[in-house]
Amino acid sequence: MNKIIKESDVLDHLSDGMTIGVGGWGARRKPMSLIRAICQSDLKDLTVVSYGGPDVGLLCAHHKIKKLIFGFVSLDMIPLDSHFRQARQKQELDVMELDEGMVQWGLRAASMKLPFLPTRVGMGTDVLTHNPGIKFITSPYADGEQLVAMPALKLDAALLHVNKSDERGNTQILGPDPFFDELFARAANKTFVTAEEVVDTAALGGKDGAIFNRFERSLVTGVIHAPCGAHPTSCAPNYGFDLEHLKVYSAAAKSFDEYKEQFVNGPHEHYLTAVGGEDKVNSIPLPQF
Repeated sequence: MNKIIKESDVLDHLSDGMTIGVGGWGARRKPMSLIRAICQSDLKDLTVVSYGGPDVGLLCAHHKIKKLIFGFVSLDMIPLDSHFRQARQKQELDVMELDEGMVQWGLRAASMKLPFLPTRVGMGTDVLTHNPGIKFITSPYADGEQLVAMPALKLDAALLHVNKSDERGNTQILGPDPFFDELFARAANKTFVTAEEVVDTAALGGKDGAIFNRFERSLVTGVIHAPCGAHPTSCAPNYGFDLEHLKVYSAAAKSFDEYKEQFVNGPHEHYLTAVGGEDKVNSIPLPQF
């Protein structure tokens, strides 16, 4: 039952051409230590499903993505990830751009082992114009309504970041933003979780802590202890997103080699040192909206 592994071990489970889902939302709770590990690997031709942030941007900068299925690629305070913008303008990747609700519905269909789910989302928009492969279905009931049949977004692997986990894969997301991570986990054949803390099961708080356990431990293939592993994205309540670093990251789209050498190459511990250490990251205030 001990599922503790390292970032490098995750790479043994991944291969070229896989469909990988990345949890989190924009600049919030992205599994960035795993993303940097993939960037340093030989993996290529990935299909990535994400409510995108710097996870997508870094993978674009390293030419890892063949196709992107997404609702947006944003850094919150910085509206559009510059590395993604550059890759899109150069037509370096195929895209399936969807409404945010359609991404959720596709993950939900996959998590329920269904081929599709009907929805009205996307009707009358260019989302359907630019995705002619998405079909319609007629309600079999008296209304006879034409609905969008959102196809399941089946994942070979999901990458998630959580606040706490035990060695068995019981996890907790403590912030106000669990978003759709549970759907990523249930839509995937394998799920890998980076955690701010790895604790004894008792430290998860028993029945009082169960509300923060968003998906079953049986879905978790491996747990990686990665303190500050979401940086430069936020991980409430531990730390907010590092706007200053995100500005440096964004500017690096013009000349990426220096940023790559300083902040991407090397293990997670090297990255933490480069950004000032755990104490500095954990002192970043949470955003106020």
